[in-house]
Amino acid sequence: MAKQIKLMLVAGEASGDSHAAHLVERLREMAPDVDFSFFGLTGEKMRAERVETIVRADDLAIMGLLEIGRALSKFWRVFQALKKAAVERKPDAVVLIDFPDFNLPLAKSLRKLGFKIIYYVSPQLWAWRSHRVRAVRRDVDLLLAILPFEKKWYARRGFSRVAYVGHPMVGEISPNLSREAFCRKHGLNSAEPIISLLPGSRRKEIARILPPMLEAADILRREIPTIQFVIAQAATRTRGEIEEIIKTSNSNLQTFVIAQNETRETLNASDAAAVASGTATLETALVGTPLVVCYKVSAHNWHTLRYLINVPHYGLVNLIAEERLATELIQGDLTGERLAAELQKLLEPDVNQEMRRRLKETVAKLGKGGASRLAAEKILEFLQIKL
Repeated sequence: MAKQIKLMLVAGEASGDSHAAHLVERLREMAPDVDFSFFGLTGEKMRAERVETIVRADDLAIMGLLEIGRALSKFWRVFQALKKAAVERKPDAVVLIDFPDFNLPLAKSLRKLGFKIIYYVSPQLWAWRSHRVRAVRRDVDLLLAILPFEKKWYARRGFSRVAYVGHPMVGEISPNLSREAFCRKHGLNSAEPIISLLPGSRRKEIARILPPMLEAADILRREIPTIQFVIAQAATRTRGEIEEIIKTSNSNLQTFVIAQNETRETLNASDAAAVASGTATLETALVGTPLVVCYKVSAHNWHTLRYLINVPHYGLVNLIAEERLATELIQGDLTGERLAAELQKLLEPDVNQEMRRRLKETVAKLGKGGASRLAAEKILEFLQIKL
């Protein structure tokens, strides 16, 4: 009779949903004789991997302190539903994926009830609110880190139950179209400069970051009439949302290509990119496209958060490089004029080629890929399942 293993998975954002889906796929592949039962807080990709839904994660992706405050009742209902499911189903372990403002309190609550806690994609405590390492030491049985410096960071703070598995994106970033094929599909001229705009995936994030990107595009068109712009629309957003912001910004809708769910192809076809700070900066680096890191939040959130952040760089690509490899335009620095100037620099052949070389060196620090497989291996070891 096959060994039965129940795992509760909790992923609250699109990136976590993708990481969890790959993890489920690897677990089944590596332990075919185990009868796995997966359930929890799921996104679209987890559901495609037959993870049973207790709560859908699709509507939980928000940003900012005020937004979190307004959604507390919703989060509380989700929290209680997951806790109830854990008590009733008694999983062999709970696997929490990223989403620390929700998952760390959930880890505390479930740990008190005696559940084993595995945390995949370490909370970025090294960036801000580092005091939460105490909660990790208390509530997490196994932490699977995805950045090369995290294991040492935790070790210096007395937590050693950490395995570095590499970043899940390494080896997974493979554009499906060449520059020429992408240009044919979208009516672009592959012989002329192309700049991609990645304004983020959350509605309020895009509303703040896309307008200065559009302004930069208008400025650059006056300098380089043949320049072309592609807006990479996140799968979680609609084309109508992007078009409305373009119209509100008094930019010409017809002068932008909007590519939905083609981020890697868009980047691969681009000479340079303006990218919202976050995982997308690493995705851009893996493709090898020179970039400018952009970010802007509400004035209230910025006033609060700026004093909590304790890292020298905002962009993930710069943190991995351990230097300011890509220019960062954050909050008041994110203007159309500044962004246009930085993007124009990246179009200079010598500057462009040098950044591509340095991006390649940076992503080499993340290893050769296979993070999902190594994470699955560590979880199977934790569960004492022999391979």
